[in-house]
Amino acid sequence: MTARVSSPIEPPARRRASSLLGRIAVDVSPLRASRDFRLLVLGNFITGLGTQATLVALPYQVYVQTRSPLLTGLLGAVELLPIATMSLYGGALADRMDRRRLLLLDQLALVAISGALSAGAFAGHPPLGLLYLLAALLAGFSAIQNVARSAIVPNVVAPQQLRGALALNFGLYQLTMVIGPTLGGVLIALAGLGPAYLVDAVSCLGMVAAVVAMAPQPPHGAAHERPGIASSIRDGLRFVRSERALMGSFGIDLAAMTFGMPRTLFPVLSLSVYHTGAAGTGALFAAVSAGATVAALTTGWLSGARRLGRVVIWAVLAWGVAIAAVGLVHSLWAAMGLLALAGAADSVSAVCRSTINQTVTPDAMRGRMSAVFSLVVTSGPRLGDIESGAVASLTTPRFSVLSGGIGCVLSALLLARAFPALLRYDAEEAIAGRGLRPARA
Repeated sequence: MTARVSSPIEPPARRRASSLLGRIAVDVSPLRASRDFRLLVLGNFITGLGTQATLVALPYQVYVQTRSPLLTGLLGAVELLPIATMSLYGGALADRMDRRRLLLLDQLALVAISGALSAGAFAGHPPLGLLYLLAALLAGFSAIQNVARSAIVPNVVAPQQLRGALALNFGLYQLTMVIGPTLGGVLIALAGLGPAYLVDAVSCLGMVAAVVAMAPQPPHGAAHERPGIASSIRDGLRFVRSERALMGSFGIDLAAMTFGMPRTLFPVLSLSVYHTGAAGTGALFAAVSAGATVAALTTGWLSGARRLGRVVIWAVLAWGVAIAAVGLVHSLWAAMGLLALAGAADSVSAVCRSTINQTVTPDAMRGRMSAVFSLVVTSGPRLGDIESGAVASLTTPRFSVLSGGIGCVLSALLLARAFPALLRYDAEEAIAGRGLRPARA
């Protein structure tokens, strides 16, 4: 038998493929290096699946009980004020107490709220006012969760691993937005609303277990500073206004979501343009998150990028162009492809913006900065619902999507000119200038 001779070309080819994969794939070294980061990511992923199931169950329950699109839409309205107030309050708390303890108390509150929703669903038809109240509480405590978790991440990974950690965290969160709603819908269809809410409550216990196992996370440099909550919030807002790169990153994201997030028109496009019904509606929502997931988990190339502000601007321009193109196509598959590209661009923008935000902010201010960031991220899509719906009612849904994408592009160009600090941002200089501490053991 003739011995098989290995081709001398194979090892170099494999090395080239491995090198290419290493440049593209997201950096997973933060998971290996930091036990606390592993716990935070795992807890967040488990909790996120349950949260997404509830985001399907709650509007479904309100619509089934009322048969009113208006009353269902009011869920967003009752959530807006708690998000704003609890984000700012949570940010102040995160900068004056152990963030691990704050996250633990918040998760216990979320368990109780999801448990109350489950009990109401098992009991039959709870009063509409109670559902609105629980929805408001859920939104408010979820906002505190986002603030506390965001403030912890930079202190559990090394500064040079921050971009990879943020990309990995964002990518897995987007994955929950692909898997969670599907699981929630299937669970509701097979077992009803009560079990869906119960799954959310149990999933919050996953984060509770992770947080209990973490090391304490007190904020750096804040032990001697104990202003009142109101003064603390004002100090945080003053800091955000003083950092022009930070303001630019917030402004460009708000513009992108206000003009270029036509999610409220997805059912309209699916029914009246693509003629694909409910399945098409779900596919349009999933396409954005699917693109964002793939992009976030292949951002290894960002590890060497320094001018992240410029990357943000180009990514937002790509988002706007892709959204505008959705208004021109007549095929569901073409729209899904464009929305996936838009989601990928948004993912790159989100990772870069998060890195900018965390590196220009001292640790004693991270909770309050994260609160403003959470406000921008959560209010932008809701403003986009209003903008796209209003324009569609005056013109057509397709024109609303097209004009929104164009508005996003123009806004990004104007904001790039208005905030040159965003264009000048240099990641290495920002990390060196802040003297970021190494991760806690």
